[in-house]
Amino acid sequence: MSEPEESAAPLRITSAETGETRALEIAGRLTVFEVTEAEDRLAALPADRDIAADLSGLTRFDTAGAWLIARLRQRIEAAGQSFRIAAAPADFEALIARVSGLAAPAEPAAPAPRRGPLDRLADLGEGVYRAGQGAGVFLGVFGLFLARLGRALRHPGEFRLTALVSHCEDVGLRAVPIVSLLSFLIGVVLAFQGATQLRQFGAEVFVVDLISISILRELGILLTSIIVAGRTASAFTAAIGSMKMREEIDAMRTLGIDPAMALFVPRILALILMLPILGLVANVMGLLGGGIMSLLVLDISPAMFLTRLSEGTDIANVLIGLSKAPVFAVIIGVVGCNAGMRVGSNAESLGRQTSKAVVQAIFAVIVADAIFSIFFAELGV
Repeated sequence: MSEPEESAAPLRITSAETGETRALEIAGRLTVFEVTEAEDRLAALPADRDIAADLSGLTRFDTAGAWLIARLRQRIEAAGQSFRIAAAPADFEALIARVSGLAAPAEPAAPAPRRGPLDRLADLGEGVYRAGQGAGVFLGVFGLFLARLGRALRHPGEFRLTALVSHCEDVGLRAVPIVSLLSFLIGVVLAFQGATQLRQFGAEVFVVDLISISILRELGILLTSIIVAGRTASAFTAAIGSMKMREEIDAMRTLGIDPAMALFVPRILALILMLPILGLVANVMGLLGGGIMSLLVLDISPAMFLTRLSEGTDIANVLIGLSKAPVFAVIIGVVGCNAGMRVGSNAESLGRQTSKAVVQAIFAVIVADAIFSIFFAELGV
């Protein structure tokens, strides 16, 4: 291989039959420039007997030549014969071994086995097991939050009041416009649809009861929690996950700072404090939207709307709705913080965990609301 290209001998391929073996000799250059010619001549060799190849006469070769010899070996062995290299230049056999994988055809993918009832039952069991693991992790993070909150109560100097105020602004104040707009529109839609249906029975006045009970008891706090879950759970995951990617959390531990005290407690506590306030804002805006639409569609004056609201709606509906807020806040906060701590060292992991946190938080909030509805129905309130 050390000879210049001009001085290397041209390709020469000869074969001779000796009993049950064919002696194959390849000499000269076997590079990418000769591979087409060599492939045509080697393809003409019948695969009816064993082959002993003498490659000692090669003066120049490259991966293209090694690939061609590997293809020849594969064809001969596939026909049930043997192929051996009797002699070859230094490193040529190693080069052949390296390119043999390129010469081998891709094996067809095995057909997927048919899945029976037992396989589906196993998948169900695995899903239940993973759900149980997720619930265990959730309880672990929630317990860690309670433990650090208790320590903050015993040692107020460790509590980060500035971080709490900042997160209250992010979680609460900046969410007021979107919560107000959505709740106002929901009130408008409820009033319009309720008026359309109740007008058929001459019971238009009961649209006030429909709006008030729906918003105060269920929709106000539920839609607010879904909005907060979408914007806040993702924000918590992105912030903590970015810190984990940049190894800031490891640096905090090195400096003796507890990540749970510094990151979890202010965020979750801010949600617990601000979500009931956002729920109240949603209730007021929902009733305002329903009152305006009732005036426009049913000619129900504001005074009549307020009178019917006070007569047909109990304060218990407001309390029931707001009692869910702290539970929803804990769910959203714990899910977002836990997802942030599970972020790996790459941006793909951050995006995956952020999306996962939003989905899990919204799903958990809806499930918790369903449980609350069943619970209060059983209590008769």
